[in-house]
Parts: sequence; structure tokens; C-alpha cells
Amino acid sequence: MPSAKSYAASSATSPLASLQIPRRDPTDRDVEIEILFCGVCHSDLHQVRNEWSAVPTTYPCVPGHEIVGRVTQVGSSVKKHKLGDIVGVGCLVDSDQSCPQCHANLEQFCPHAAFTYNSPDKHGTAPVTYGGYSSSIVVDEHFVLSVPGNLSLPGVAPLLCAGITTYSPMRRWGDLTGKKVGVIGLGGLGHMGVKFSHAFGAHTTVLTTSPKKKDSALALGADAVIVSSDANDMQKHTGSFDFILDTVSADHDINAYLNLLKIDGTLTLVGAPDKPLPVSAFGLIFGRKRLAGSLIGGLAETQEMLDFCGTHNITSDVEIIPIQQINEAYDRLLKSDVKYRFSIDMDSLKSE
Repeated sequence: MPSAKSYAASSATSPLASLQIPRRDPTDRDVEIEILFCGVCHSDLHQVRNEWSAVPTTYPCVPGHEIVGRVTQVGSSVKKHKLGDIVGVGCLVDSDQSCPQCHANLEQFCPHAAFTYNSPDKHGTAPVTYGGYSSSIVVDEHFVLSVPGNLSLPGVAPLLCAGITTYSPMRRWGDLTGKKVGVIGLGGLGHMGVKFSHAFGAHTTVLTTSPKKKDSALALGADAVIVSSDANDMQKHTGSFDFILDTVSADHDINAYLNLLKIDGTLTLVGAPDKPLPVSAFGLIFGRKRLAGSLIGGLAETQEMLDFCGTHNITSDVEIIPIQQINEAYDRLLKSDVKYRFSIDMDSLKSE
């Protein structure tokens, strides 16, 4: 059985370290990929540290679901990709492809969906799937995406999670041209939300607790910034937003933001606070407002997002690091000390 170099956590408290892992021989439907860059998602940190009770971690855990790489082998039935193609793999590597959700291009909701890491491995290569903090990966061609040739690859990697997570709910809402859109938070997700909202032609406002982020928000394409900790500033915008994207994973007062929506306005959660957020029923009833959630996107929509990024020259703002700095990067991630995403140069793994 082939093997690959990786960085893995052996327990919830151990640092990530070098580990040789098995990879399967490609089937006739598979694509083998040499991984060039892998983004670092905040969910990687949660999973490595076993912080999600609903999704307990199996160790060793090889994180990484924002993968960009080069095709090195294809199965005999593969039609979409060929040797040398630059491709991407996001949060999904398998589904049953037969259920109503899959037929509707919503593979992320398939009851048998396999996520890129820490999901049962139906091929039996390992107890669970191993992710992109590794030198290579083998994936069914349906879950392999084409990357536009004009985009910088380190910045493409986070599009496979942060990009589709923010693109999907905005695209699903409808035509945002000329609408007033708010983005809560200016981190890995939030900065992508600002870029997409601007590209969709919306009047884009960043809502942040930090006045220091104003210049950065405007540089990313925001038209305005509201300091959400300033009650007077928030009051001025009551009932004025068509759509708000909430990217914050920390505990926060959702009602203050619902108050900013117009009649029939929508606030969509893409951040994932660990604790429930209290919601005022009256805040929804008066104004017929909607509080929604969104989970990444299906494969067709993710390809649409990548093509949109190619047309509009959109990538994530990244700090490129070698794999040997991943534990330091996790510490910095907890302090929000990155603008706005880490992207691992997997060439650094060759020295392990």
C-alpha cells in the first residue's frame, strides 16, 4: 500500500508531528494528487483538540480540508482531470451519490458524506480519512475541483472552505446588486465575505468590535464599517440591512444584529459558536426576519465559486508557512494573529 508523509496529532493535548500514513492505490474513478498548498481552518484546531462533542476525534488525526495540488495519476474511468492538472479538494471526499441530497448537488448534506478528515474511511485504508497536511491524497474524481489558471495557489487553498462557506449563502440569497450587506467579523471567513459581497455589487459594511480594523476592511472592498460595541453607531443602522453574514464563532449577542435587518431581511450564521445563542422571538416576529444557517456548499456550487474567483481575481489573503510551524500557527490562530488565513507550503514536508 502506498504511503505519504504527513503531520498529525496523536492526542487532544499533543502537538502535531511528522507521521507516515497509508494512502490507497487509485481505483478506476480516483485521482491521485500531489498536495502543493493546504489552508489552515479554525475547525482544524477544534478537531485536533477534540473540542466538538458532536464529532469526536479519532487519533491519529491528520487535518486539512483546503487542498490545492497537482494531478499525478488518474484512474481509467476518470474524465474530468488529467495528469498535471492543478486541482482542489475541499471539505468532502465522498458521498453515496444516490440520495436526494446528492441528486440536488447538496453532497454536504448526504447522510453518507465522508469529510476530508476524521470520517470513516469506506475504503478501509485507515480507520478514518486523513486530510491535507500531507504530501499526497487520493480522491474520487467527483470531489476534485478545477482551479482557474490565473489564481495564486497559496491563496486558492482557503477558498475550498472559507471561500465556499461565505459564497454559498450570499449566492443563495439572490441578487445582491445595490443591496445593503453586513459582514460580522473580519477574520478568515469574514474577509472572504467582504470580497464576495463587493464583487456581487452590494453596499458592503463590516461589523466589528475593533475600531482598528476599519482601514483593513475598507482595503478589502468594504464601503463602511460599524463598530458593533458602540451602541450609538449600531442604533443609526437599525432596520437598514437586507442581508447579514455572521462569521463569528465566539459567544455574541445575535439580537443586536437582528435589530439591524429590514423587514424580510436575513441573517445567516456560518460561524459555529460552541454554546447556543439566545434569540429574542420578538426580534424575529417584528419585521418578519429570518435567522438561517449554511454549511459549505455542494460540488457544483464550489466549482461555480472557483470559476467566479477566476473571473474576478479573488483569492484569500494568506500568510504562507512551512509545515514545521503548524503548532505555532495554531497558537497564533487562537489569538487572531493572522491576516487572514495560514496556507501551508507542503514542499516543506519533503525535508521530514
